[in-house]
Amino acid sequence: MNAYLGRAPVALAVAALAVTLTACGTTDASSAGSGGGGGADGAVRIGLLLPENETARYEKFDKPLMEKKVALLTLGKGKVLYANAAGDAARQNTQAEAMIKDKVDVLVIDAVDSKAIAGAVTKAKEAGIAVVAYDRLAEGPIDAYTSFDNEDVGRVQGKALLEALGDKARTGKVVMMNGAVTDPNAASFKSGARSVLEGKVSVGKEYDTVEWKPENANTNMAAALSALGKDKVVGVYSANDGMAGGIITALKAAGVSPLPPVTGQDAELAGVRRIVAGEQYMTVYKPYAREAEAAAELAVLLAQGEKIDGIINQMVSSPTTKRIPAVLIPGMSVTRENIRSTVVLDGVYTIDEICTDALKAACQDIGLK
Repeated sequence: MNAYLGRAPVALAVAALAVTLTACGTTDASSAGSGGGGGADGAVRIGLLLPENETARYEKFDKPLMEKKVALLTLGKGKVLYANAAGDAARQNTQAEAMIKDKVDVLVIDAVDSKAIAGAVTKAKEAGIAVVAYDRLAEGPIDAYTSFDNEDVGRVQGKALLEALGDKARTGKVVMMNGAVTDPNAASFKSGARSVLEGKVSVGKEYDTVEWKPENANTNMAAALSALGKDKVVGVYSANDGMAGGIITALKAAGVSPLPPVTGQDAELAGVRRIVAGEQYMTVYKPYAREAEAAAELAVLLAQGEKIDGIINQMVSSPTTKRIPAVLIPGMSVTRENIRSTVVLDGVYTIDEICTDALKAACQDIGLK
């Protein structure tokens, strides 16, 4: 467990996941009926726009968890209309405009591009539709925001990397593989990590990875190894697990052995398996149930014209909007030592899902059996 968190966030996530980790049926924007008109009877219609489907979390966790919570809060009368942009900002704008035209009561938007979505957010507000920014702080007149404490996520990653490096922290170069510049979260992760790493490591190369894509991280890592020398890289800050996979592939292709510590985020199954195998040092587990449930609660309250003050724990600002009411949730470090007490205990993955035949021996070594 990292120094920033105790057991309370996990305990809360356990309770939330036990109730909500069940997928509901999909309702696509194209199949929605007419009108909005949500009210106290619970017949609200929430438009959910998620950014991409390469990261496993969105369709495995966020969408079904939100659908379940909306149904619970509205006694089954609330509906979630869903669309995924598949990483295309223009497509997401089109999806948002379709939902606005369809008169949903509230839009919950995880923006592909925080700036590009601002026009659609403004159109929603002009149509009397409240907007909740989800996971990423979109620009425009947002009514509320829920995400993780992203600077703290970066601090957790940076602290874990320093711990893994030990005495090697000053003997070589660290490569920083940040996320996409179109994602405001990436800047927060970077800021948090830098606040821990500055003055304690030497950053040899740093990249802002286009679209967070693993293949782009792979290309960047290969370039870094070529420029710095494969024997000079002592650690890699990777902002998420998908990129960590691309980075580790590049390290292996270059013949780097042993692998340097590589960070991650999102606790993707592939990332957790790499941690078990000793290829990736850590990931950041973010209890998606708490984030999705907060978004669902904000959306339902706004749809019904109720106040949201009771669940707000911070105020945040975007480049266009000041003092946005927010619910921010902490994340936690996951290494080989605490896989059982985090993602397994919370019911995110079973031991059987993690421990493939190829990983049986490694799982036994760390008590996953």
